[in-house]
Amino acid sequence: MDFTGKVALVTGGGSGIGRAACVAFAGYGAAVVAVDRDAAAAEETAETIRRAGGTALAVSADVTRSADVQAYVRRTVEEFGRIDCFFNNAGIGGTVAPTAEYDEADFDTVMAVNVKGAFLGLRHVLPQMIEQGAGAVVNTASVAGILATPAAPAYVASKHAVIGLTKAAAGEVAPQGVRVNAVCPGPVDTVAMRRLEEQIAPEDPDGLTARNRAAQPTGRYSTPEEVANVVLFLCSDLASNTTGAQYVVDGGRSATGTAAPRAAS
Repeated sequence: MDFTGKVALVTGGGSGIGRAACVAFAGYGAAVVAVDRDAAAAEETAETIRRAGGTALAVSADVTRSADVQAYVRRTVEEFGRIDCFFNNAGIGGTVAPTAEYDEADFDTVMAVNVKGAFLGLRHVLPQMIEQGAGAVVNTASVAGILATPAAPAYVASKHAVIGLTKAAAGEVAPQGVRVNAVCPGPVDTVAMRRLEEQIAPEDPDGLTARNRAAQPTGRYSTPEEVANVVLFLCSDLASNTTGAQYVVDGGRSATGTAAPRAAS
């Protein structure tokens, strides 16, 4: 996987899977733009890459705001001239509650970030890729976009929607040389996953972690780097005729047909 001379744009690049993808893209030669609502986190990612000898730019943006999305696309093109790879990754987990009790405002927030944010990324990056006649997009969905997760109606709905957006866009832009796929992580060993477990089981988050890991056929969570590796593959020439697909990274959990805890990017 050689990304020398290519430009990778990553939302949610300040932490977790997004940061791992930024570092991985840079390690394979890409110039990287790390986008995050947390400006300091985005800059930390970019500085990590620069210290290792890579090229990186940090941009602060709210992915639910069209003006912010247009701005990060414009900044990337102004700085590097093109966008070859777009990891449309920013997302949130939301609160934990059954559908009959779920707060309406919380539902709207999750849908705004996970669905509208993903849509706006596609809406403003795809025209640039169509103009170039080439490009690869990977959207972050989730195993929860394939299997239902109890007490997570907003998250489940949003990640099903991301898979739908992926398929719709893939069919539209394939003739223009642009590919669109989705990655579907299961539980990933991130700070965000830890916070989710603390929310679900505040009295014993360590016990919940142990039970969740034991439920994985592999006996452990995925690492952010393992998810990033799949993202890079889907953006690479090795996947040159792969589009409209969703790739699961969950240690075999979904193969059992049971709901998995939510991944957090």
